[in-house]
Amino acid sequence: MAAPQVRWSALLEMLTRDGRIEVEPAAVELGVSVATIRRDLDELARQQMVTRTHGGAVVNAIAYDLPLRYKAARNAPEKERIAHAAAALVKAGAVVGLNGGTTTTEVARALATRADLGSDGAETAVTVVTNALNIANELVVRRHVKLVVTGGVARPASYELIGPLATELLAEIALDQVFIGVDAIDVAHGATAHHEGEAGVNRALVRRAQRVVAVADSSKLDRRAFARICPVEDIDVLVTDRTASDELTESFTAAGVEVIRA
Repeated sequence: MAAPQVRWSALLEMLTRDGRIEVEPAAVELGVSVATIRRDLDELARQQMVTRTHGGAVVNAIAYDLPLRYKAARNAPEKERIAHAAAALVKAGAVVGLNGGTTTTEVARALATRADLGSDGAETAVTVVTNALNIANELVVRRHVKLVVTGGVARPASYELIGPLATELLAEIALDQVFIGVDAIDVAHGATAHHEGEAGVNRALVRRAQRVVAVADSSKLDRRAFARICPVEDIDVLVTDRTASDELTESFTAAGVEVIRA
């Protein structure tokens, strides 16, 4: 039997994939007893990660969001396609901003592995400015990437640095492009995030960029979250997936946003 921590991670990944957990199907999928799943869900509820229901569990309604590591499986193929399309927009020598999130993490990976930007030497091919610790961790070993990390207070749920230490640094630099991952985006309210601290740093990134690229899979379109990052007028390009309907994307096009469906 897998260790409890392994099962808990698997259960949370199932929750992000399906929106809820049912005890019996989860027991079959993980190859454990129904009693074990019930105990695991009780423990996750104690940690305030889920809310127990009759026969299963759902996301804790009190929490803003699940930690980033439990969201990676959600719409993963779409995010990879979005990331490669977004990374293709970067020219050699550019200074690029990246906020935190699963989609921007994929953008960072796609950018770091672009064959035409790679180098065996130490010459900088692209400069990346980020407030995301997990992105910094992946890029710091890339010799052709000049990495700049903001200061700030770490937010465990997203690995992002937030607060005035982050925004004050960003006020002193200039970006050619910024790639903004969002929790929701629509024409009326623009790009939004669940957490106001993250939104504040994201807003600072947007203000310092000549070109703003929002990266969001179709599940985030025509939705709104708690804190505004920027109005739609500040967004130059929206990179989304092919399943986004014409109805969803046409409203952004009408607002002057270039839409790329990957």
